[in-house]
Amino acid sequence: MIGSGSGAGVTSHTAPMSEINTTPLVDVMLVLLVIFIITAPLLTHAVKIDLPQASSQPLPEKPEVISVSIDGSGKMYWNDQVIVQGELKTRLQEIAVKKPQPELNIRADKETRYQVLAEVMADAQNVGISKLGFVSEPAKK
Repeated sequence: MIGSGSGAGVTSHTAPMSEINTTPLVDVMLVLLVIFIITAPLLTHAVKIDLPQASSQPLPEKPEVISVSIDGSGKMYWNDQVIVQGELKTRLQEIAVKKPQPELNIRADKETRYQVLAEVMADAQNVGISKLGFVSEPAKK
């Protein structure tokens, strides 16, 4: 039987093929080469635009931050140092004339009487302090 392939005389089809077919590899490499040859000149072509020129200037100096704390009994602290009521006004006058004027942050206890807080704000306003802030803590969840 010639076409059955089960004869003993047919030995060329039973051995594994030992050569790799490189034709598809060469075809893919040639296609990639052509693509790169076509696209490479397009990547080096630049668009001419007129960009604005920047000039750097020194940043303005940040003002000093002064913290005035008032506890529940009305005792006052200047940057965590204990002060008396009369001393507060003189220190406020000193920082009011500085250039740039420091920021004044007021931290008051929950139990602080409003009268004490209002006196501190009035003293700051009377000496000419323009930057006044209040410091609080966010509510805990």
